Amino acid sequence: MSRTKEITVNGITEKAKPIWTGYQIVLVIIVLMISMLCLLPFVNVAATSLSSKSAILGGKVSFWPVDFETTAYKAIFSDPSMMRSMGFTVMITVGYTALAMLLTILMAYPLSKRRLRGKKFFNFLALFTMYFSGGTIPIYLNIKDFGLLDTPWCLILPGALSTYNMIILKSFFTALPNELEEAAIIDGANDFQVLLRVYLPLSLASLATLTLFYAVGKWNSFQDALYYIRTKAYQPLQLKLYNIIKGSQAVDVSAVEGGANTVATSISESIEPASIIFATLPILVVYPFVQRYFVSGVTIGAIKG
Repeated sequence: MSRTKEITVNGITEKAKPIWTGYQIVLVIIVLMISMLCLLPFVNVAATSLSSKSAILGGKVSFWPVDFETTAYKAIFSDPSMMRSMGFTVMITVGYTALAMLLTILMAYPLSKRRLRGKKFFNFLALFTMYFSGGTIPIYLNIKDFGLLDTPWCLILPGALSTYNMIILKSFFTALPNELEEAAIIDGANDFQVLLRVYLPLSLASLATLTLFYAVGKWNSFQDALYYIRTKAYQPLQLKLYNIIKGSQAVDVSAVEGGANTVATSISESIEPASIIFATLPILVVYPFVQRYFVSGVTIGAIKG
């Protein structure tokens, strides 16, 4: 911890500014280095997306755009399929997050009550799914039997409840004083009224955190769409980005073998980083508004059982 000096002036003792210890300075330097290691690759991608084709092919771009231009972004925004994928991804993310939060709340609340009959059994069923899964093929066959293949529902219903997130919310509910529930019941409230009027208003930090967890997870997912979606209209943005990167790699291979011209290769080099920024930017815009809930939302549930 930082040390402080006490200065006495005219009989009045005041605390001077804290003096940083060598340990704190080293710790700050290490954190800054780790932060830079996480940030610089993204800066490089952003700089590449705003650089000219010749600069990219010449390897001149590092962390600042060279021969600034926005050709790649113009190509993305003028692509109807890309904008359609963006809108579809937003719709899927909102629908999935709403359903996932509803299921998480409805499962976490009763499991946080000691008076629930069979509580240990239900807890065991929930925890069992964290360690054992049917596997990709059984899940695929299950979705196929329900007729969900190549529909938006196959991106929403499977995995709509995260056991990990449910445990976090359950711990938060358990940490709340029992006296709050008892007072509400004395006033004539039932379980749903206690949940809606007492527990949820006091759990906004935790709910905001879990909402972001669900939203970011669904926004970044593409494997479920890769397995279950064939119709291009139902392809989310991340699958579109995956196809772009895979197509860019094919162009690079053709260029090495002499089967592609310089223009095609330079376009692939420019479109790929621009698409990554295009797919990442919405989450970066939303994150600052909810990041302040992270510490209180995730750790407060650890105060009590």
